[in-house]
Amino acid sequence: MARGNQNGNRNGGNQGSSSTRGFAGMDPQKQQEIASKGGKAAHESGNAHEFTSEEAREAGRKGGAASRGGGNQGGNR
Repeated sequence: MARGNQNGNRNGGNQGSSSTRGFAGMDPQKQQEIASKGGKAAHESGNAHEFTSEEAREAGRKGGAASRGGGNQGGNR
């Protein structure tokens, strides 16, 4: 069976190098600018969620329990 790329590499011959395409390949400052615009737009449209202190406390408790493997978060594994 003939292949267009003999070594089976599908990312254009950039074997061994990481991709520089898309958001992840952008300059970190550019990523921050884009993310900031998204956050501002969400707040302006009313779609952004702002945690109350109680919600933040509960989320932190759950996250801490999950990272330590504590609690009964995921059932039997």
